[in-house]
Amino acid sequence: MSSTPAPSSQPAAGGAASHPHHSPPHAHAADSRVPMWVAIALTVVSGGLVALQSRVNGQLARALDDYSVAAVISFGSGLVLLLVLAAAWPGGRRGLVRLGVAFRAGAVPWWMLLGGVAGAWFVATQGIAVGVLGVALFTIGIVAGQTLGGVVFDVIGIGPGGRRPLSVARVAGAVLALAAVGWAVSAQVSESVPLWVMLLPFTAGIGASWQQAMNGRVRTASASALAATVANFAVGTAVLVGVMLVHAASVGWPDRMPADWWLYTGGAIGCVFIAAQAVLVRRVGVLLLALGLVAGQLTAALALDLLLPATGRPVGLATVGGTVLALVAVALASIRWGRAKHAAPPEPEPVTGSTAAVRPTS
Repeated sequence: MSSTPAPSSQPAAGGAASHPHHSPPHAHAADSRVPMWVAIALTVVSGGLVALQSRVNGQLARALDDYSVAAVISFGSGLVLLLVLAAAWPGGRRGLVRLGVAFRAGAVPWWMLLGGVAGAWFVATQGIAVGVLGVALFTIGIVAGQTLGGVVFDVIGIGPGGRRPLSVARVAGAVLALAAVGWAVSAQVSESVPLWVMLLPFTAGIGASWQQAMNGRVRTASASALAATVANFAVGTAVLVGVMLVHAASVGWPDRMPADWWLYTGGAIGCVFIAAQAVLVRRVGVLLLALGLVAGQLTAALALDLLLPATGRPVGLATVGGTVLALVAVALASIRWGRAKHAAPPEPEPVTGSTAAVRPTS
């Protein structure tokens, strides 16, 4: 898809698209106007919020002694906030209507809405693993999964920007990031941490790349980051509620709820960074978004573990070295970002409007 509408997508007299003021600006053109340095800065901030949410949700799960209830509180509170915002903001309501029209017309297949399942798994692993691994080591595992997922999903072209070719710099950055993870976890292998616990954030990272790609495509179809985020949280909350009920049937419910207010902010934090990623993924691609998030995630995670340690183990030299090496990988993979080209066009976008038929642009 080009960044400007083709002749076939121009308004026609008397047609459904005859009122151009009803349609928002072309999403791809709007994203392309965002300076790359601004997009990079926003990915760094978003990555820091991911690490902060990991700490909050991990602490909540420890306080409750129940990861499933903690995950539902995080996702469920985020969903409530998003629904209130959508109800109060006319643009949010229109975005949800456009998403419904696109879904019924087949422009948004059901599998595009499964980003919320990956988000649910991400939050669940925070509750299970952060208290054992610490935020820094957990985040390094996330980075490895995001890097691998970003490479694969960019080559396949499932993101909203279509296929993106892999340059030597990007491949080298991905390999270096994986080497950084191996270095960082090397000190933990000899300790009593079970291997399966260290694999949890890796799988969650792969899921996070899938989530970013799917949310980006939903955002493109609905022309609304809020609508994409609401869909993500609705699906994720439904999945987590089912897991919570099964878990409670076997082990029971928590004895009490913690009093610290900040333990309940994970959902609000997630609303911010998931919406930001849904916007940014079209601008930079799945791999570059994943690697751009690394800088913020690792920096914030390492700072949290150094200043406010959540485990009884001090941060080791291997964890610090792995973090630094991963940041070098991000810098390497960022070479010539602005010159990246699509190998295939991105997905077509729908004509917006609550009563307009969904049709692709050429």
